[in-house]
Amino acid sequence: MGEMFRALRREQFAGLLLVLLIHIFALWGLWSHRLLAAPQEAATLFVNFIVPPAPPRVAEAPKREPPKPQREALPRSQPRQLAAEAPALAATDAVAVPPAPTSAPAPAPVPALAAPVGPVTLGAELAVSCAERTAPAYPPLSRRMSETGTTVLRVELDEQGGVSSARVATGSGFDRLDAAALAAVKTWRCNPAQRNGQPVRAVALQPFKFVLQGN
Repeated sequence: MGEMFRALRREQFAGLLLVLLIHIFALWGLWSHRLLAAPQEAATLFVNFIVPPAPPRVAEAPKREPPKPQREALPRSQPRQLAAEAPALAATDAVAVPPAPTSAPAPAPVPALAAPVGPVTLGAELAVSCAERTAPAYPPLSRRMSETGTTVLRVELDEQGGVSSARVATGSGFDRLDAAALAAVKTWRCNPAQRNGQPVRAVALQPFKFVLQGN
């Protein structure tokens, strides 16, 4: 540690010595320059110069500087507005627009056939389509009085095949016989009539013949 300290001290001393020598040389240079210039300053010289006449001056035309080229001020272009203009069509350039195709008129709807209203009229006797039928009872009084005849009934069936109503279309001439025929037919059960596969009401005629046997 002491050795390093001594070496550092030697370096600092050498640096100070170098700076000191530089200053000494600089002062010496300045001083030597001062000594050399001193005699010139001490001697006072008086010198009179004969000034020759000045030659007449020729007036020189002032030099004209060439005019600087001036830039012509370009007219400020007005901002142009871009506008798309459709070219006008001349009369000969008119484009023929084909007429819009007219759609074919829609066919008139076929009117739906109105479903027939009312009961179906059976062509045969009612007994043909009735599986359950009972013959009318012969009235005892009519038997004793020998009343005979034929009664024709108009019978209407409902959708289930039951007798909804019945009336005398042609009488036998005896009310007791006609009443016996009406009472019997109202107990019948028949097959329902159909139209287009659907059960419907039906109307049929049914004759009843009253005859006394053994006479």
